[in-house]
Amino acid sequence: MKHLTFVFYLLIVFAFTACKQSQNDQTYTEVVPRSYLENYQAPSFSTDDQIEKVKGAASQFEEIFVNNAEERNIPGIAYGVVVGDSLVLAGASGVLELESKRPSSAQAAFRIASMTKSFTAMAIIQLRDAGKLSLEDPVSKYIPEVGLMDKLTADAPDIDIENLLTMTAGFPEDNPWGDRQLEEPDEMLIDLIGQGLTFSTTTSMQYEYSNTGYAMLGHIVSEVSGMPYQDYIRQNIFQPLGMNNTYWEYENVPEELFAIGYRWEDEQWKTEPILHDGAFGAMGGLITTIEDFSKYVSFHLSAWPPRNGADKGPISRASLREMQTPQFPRLSTRSTDYNGENCPRVTGYGFGLSIVTDCHRVRAVSHGGALPGYGSNYVFYPEYGVGVMAFGNLTYTGPLPRNPIEKLLFDDLKLEPRELPVSDILSQRSKEVFEMIKNWDPELEKKILAENFYLDQSREDRMEQIQEILEKAGAVSDIQPVRAFNQLRAHFQAEGSQEILNVYFTLTPEKDPKVQYLDVWIDN
Repeated sequence: MKHLTFVFYLLIVFAFTACKQSQNDQTYTEVVPRSYLENYQAPSFSTDDQIEKVKGAASQFEEIFVNNAEERNIPGIAYGVVVGDSLVLAGASGVLELESKRPSSAQAAFRIASMTKSFTAMAIIQLRDAGKLSLEDPVSKYIPEVGLMDKLTADAPDIDIENLLTMTAGFPEDNPWGDRQLEEPDEMLIDLIGQGLTFSTTTSMQYEYSNTGYAMLGHIVSEVSGMPYQDYIRQNIFQPLGMNNTYWEYENVPEELFAIGYRWEDEQWKTEPILHDGAFGAMGGLITTIEDFSKYVSFHLSAWPPRNGADKGPISRASLREMQTPQFPRLSTRSTDYNGENCPRVTGYGFGLSIVTDCHRVRAVSHGGALPGYGSNYVFYPEYGVGVMAFGNLTYTGPLPRNPIEKLLFDDLKLEPRELPVSDILSQRSKEVFEMIKNWDPELEKKILAENFYLDQSREDRMEQIQEILEKAGAVSDIQPVRAFNQLRAHFQAEGSQEILNVYFTLTPEKDPKVQYLDVWIDN
């Protein structure tokens, strides 16, 4: 009887273990590729002089970076400007070490702190795309201690992976405490969680910056991949991108290339203790060079514009754009632009990246990094195909002055964004709409108008209204170049003998898109 009881016990243990193993081995259905429109035309630049413009402004970039470093007492900096897939400008100023006066360079290695976070996010997305995890997975699946923590409120949802990515888990901002945890071992992180973390807000309600959350993501990468987080990033992101001079542990950096960190105190520089890499490395441990990091910035820029053609790199273009999509966006009405003019903007945090769209509709994706001894920043402008980065060796001091850089890029160099070509159907419908409002041919109307068109406003009323506008405009010539807002929305003008005629229309989502909305007016 005792023997049968023991066998029964073993069967229960085996079943529980198998069930748990099955849960850990769970995979997710992959999306089956679908057909696409081969005649799709991606947005493109009207000119190809961006590289020449940036190179021609080398002295202006140098002046901006050097002046900022001097004003902020940064011992040494390195900076670079990327256009598309090329590092077209790189420079440096100051020293990597005060004692030896080793000069800084684009090959010098700086700790980039929180700029590490997007690498962690990219690893999570890569594992998601491979079917190894879901962003909706509860964090407790991979860190059971999370499931034992007291929630802030009874109705708070479980923390999932996406909460950690977007910093909406409800953890408090942990700067600068989190910086000092960098070299702690993995056991410390798990013990910290096991003791229970304190929440500042209810989960999924609000963005709040959390280094601890990204340390958890690093642990999840290790759990899911079966290898140390740092090794996974090295093999699956650094190596595919050719980032061969990027490190986790400062002792592995060639001594002559490593930037020593300082703080400015009592009107003098003081050496900061160098932290080793550890469990919190996923939130800020990376050490890299301008030349290496430029490859990462170029990879992010390669996601734009959406287009046909094969994907290249650690993750797909679509996944890169997903990383660059803001979550929990916030409106700042008191913001100013680089000229100091009032310019409201919308800000949000994606996956390891900050995203801002200002009143000029310029979208900037960026992140800063700050640790004892170091400050770093990078920003790229997807629609312009340009990225700028800068590293420095002074505690919590950013070496990239955004306002003068943006003024140089957009006011002085007058960089222009890509333009969306007019799709075949918009080109065709523009001509047909123009012909229709001049002649009102019933056969043409039947061909191009959607079923709602005359239900929303009678044919007679539309004809009368538009005819009055045409009479005010006078005899009109052929339409001028069409401006496309997207594949199915456009505006065009026609010069009348008296006034400029404007026409705006949108098309239906049908296989053969029809005109569902039409607006005609004149400029006064």
